[in-house]
Amino acid sequence: MAHVGKRVVKAREGIDRIKLYPVDQAVKLVKERASAKFDETVEIAMNLGVDPKHADQMVRGVVNLPNGTGRVLRVAVFARGGKADEARAAGADVVGAEELVAIVQGGTIDFDRCIATPDMMPLVGRLGKVLGPRGMMPNPKVGTVTMDVTSAVKASKGGAVEFRVEKAGIIQGSVGKSSFTDEQLVANIMAFVDAVSKAKPQGAKGTYLQRVAISSTMGPGVKVDTSTVSTGSQG
Repeated sequence: MAHVGKRVVKAREGIDRIKLYPVDQAVKLVKERASAKFDETVEIAMNLGVDPKHADQMVRGVVNLPNGTGRVLRVAVFARGGKADEARAAGADVVGAEELVAIVQGGTIDFDRCIATPDMMPLVGRLGKVLGPRGMMPNPKVGTVTMDVTSAVKASKGGAVEFRVEKAGIIQGSVGKSSFTDEQLVANIMAFVDAVSKAKPQGAKGTYLQRVAISSTMGPGVKVDTSTVSTGSQG
């Protein structure tokens, strides 16, 4: 049996692992237990009533968190000419075309999120094996293949978070930092859940939003009462 450290034991004190807490109370419990020496990330995990093996039950999208992520992302844009200039003016950290594709193919990925103009996708498509496993491949469904590079860069810098359901029907994502106020975290969580609820696929049967839990990087998970975060569209 694995040894459980004193810090973990102490963090779990006062949390009923079966109880479903209202979202504001869950946030308070998570923040109180974020005792690491760094500003811990607050994460959400959602169990959905879908089977991602079926194409009509895939859940994917993007949400713009109203209070940002608390993290400064490095954004790359694959573009040429005027669109490349537009990307730089919008604050993109890395901009390029063929030369940037070559750099990434060589194993250097000096960015957290990437955007591409549609004309660049035949080139960027070569990077599928590199960017795909990292969840960084540009995709029109989440607004990262677009001619409006200014809006895409600003959204990425301002708190846009992509989500995609995993094999077991679970979606995970960051919703802020432990230094955020309770109100900021609650608003971000509500926005995240709302975006996932609106992305409900037609093939989903039964209860869509089954379980929700939040935690900090080093803290225990706290189960959330789904009725306190649901907009009523989860069915």
